[in-house]
Amino acid sequence: MNFKHLHYFWVAAKAGGILRAGEQLHTTPQTLSGQIKLLEGWLGRALFRKSGRQLELTDEGRMALGYADQIFALGAEMEAVLRQASGGVKTLEFRVGVADSVAKSVVYRLLEPALAMPEPVRLICSEGKFPDLLAQLALHRLDLVLADEQMPPRLSIKAFNHPLGRTPMSFFCTPTLKTQLTGDFPQCLNGAPMLIQGVSSSVRKELDSWLIKHQIHPRIIGEFDDGALMQAFGREGRGVFMSASVLEAETLAQYGVEVIGRTDEMTEEFFAVSVERRITHPCVAVITEAARGRLLQV
Repeated sequence: MNFKHLHYFWVAAKAGGILRAGEQLHTTPQTLSGQIKLLEGWLGRALFRKSGRQLELTDEGRMALGYADQIFALGAEMEAVLRQASGGVKTLEFRVGVADSVAKSVVYRLLEPALAMPEPVRLICSEGKFPDLLAQLALHRLDLVLADEQMPPRLSIKAFNHPLGRTPMSFFCTPTLKTQLTGDFPQCLNGAPMLIQGVSSSVRKELDSWLIKHQIHPRIIGEFDDGALMQAFGREGRGVFMSASVLEAETLAQYGVEVIGRTDEMTEEFFAVSVERRITHPCVAVITEAARGRLLQV
């Protein structure tokens, strides 16, 4: 493949047309169009099609653009790394996948020690579903995955769970809603409006079992995969919500709510998943040590 042709295609797709791409590349539209035609001929697929007076990507063009994004991103990364190496200043790249069920404040607490290391660190964070991130880890596109659950044993991925710590859970609501609750905790939740984690959350099953155990029947107002969205509803007084006790001070300050109760019968656990049984990446070593030593203790 002629990568110059691929680069012309990539710029044209990003620019939204041949004319704009020609201006960016300082070449004529005719030359640019001809180069893209050569690429299409080599691939045997049309990458653009006309839509009125505009060009739009075909399905094959969108696929090619995705690959081109990765190719040229890697090229830019290679250039940056080699230039740093020749200049004597080495930046340690740390690629982390974060399961979308983990609270962002917890993620910061876990990763912050890596940014305090003596050598410069370039942190690259990707958020997604836990199974998708594990697949990226298996392909060595990530150095670490942070999650609130262990890697399932049924997955045929050679990776290892490193426990980071656990935290009890606290229940919060606005001062106005708190005055409407009757009785002591946890019975005050009976019949109370409540905002709960979605079924994909690791603590959801624990919450369901805990409610049954204490014979509590709240009025479920909403279920949320996004913890920040759940807390935003809680800030407006729409219901009681549960969050990690380790984040109590931040939750009170950010959302203007009060604690109505705590329980250690439910805990949220955090894990680092890596392809290494014995941790060797400096950033992974420092965050696991910091978390076990102090970070998630309440």
